[in-house]
Amino acid sequence: MAAGYIPFMRETICVARRVDDSAAAGRTEQGEVDLVARSAAGERRAFEMLYRAYYPRLARFLQRMTRSTQLIEEIINDTLLAVWRKAGTFDRSSKVSTWIFAIAYRRACKALQAVDEPVETHEVDQRESADDVRPDWQFEQLRLSGAVNAALAALPLAQRTAFQLTFFHDMSYTEIAEIMDCPVNTIKTRLFHARKRLAVLLDEHIEARP
Repeated sequence: MAAGYIPFMRETICVARRVDDSAAAGRTEQGEVDLVARSAAGERRAFEMLYRAYYPRLARFLQRMTRSTQLIEEIINDTLLAVWRKAGTFDRSSKVSTWIFAIAYRRACKALQAVDEPVETHEVDQRESADDVRPDWQFEQLRLSGAVNAALAALPLAQRTAFQLTFFHDMSYTEIAEIMDCPVNTIKTRLFHARKRLAVLLDEHIEARP
């Protein structure tokens, strides 16, 4: 990392930690595109706005993906530094959120490999559609429950990542496929198995409750 970026990134981190993602929820896609363009032109204020919007979103994403508090800040900083440096390469072929989450996903996979965390890259296609099982109402009821996080932690990384991107970050199959660099049908298969396994795990948790 270039020395000139270090104090800039540290200052931005301090600001980001004091802000939740309410601003991100109200920001339009065009607004985010404009922020990336302004960042590409070297406008630090625009980048700080992106940083404040995405820091908490990426933190939640990486918490469930990596299950390692130690890695989260390192990956977020690496991701958003890449956003700052590569803003000029953003071609609007995808959403800003898809572009940023894809960078974070790749860096998280690299970080997990470095600490010998298994990273699944291939799955057997059992030719089942994610639309065949839709227990979303169950997950909605337990959305804020620790049981969901515990159940997610029991899933393989690829399934865990795909599920949280669709459920917690409201991304489409196409967006998730782009982030994870795989076919849409693979995402559907991962979601099918993730939902099926989560339904079992959550049922077991509910039955075990006094």
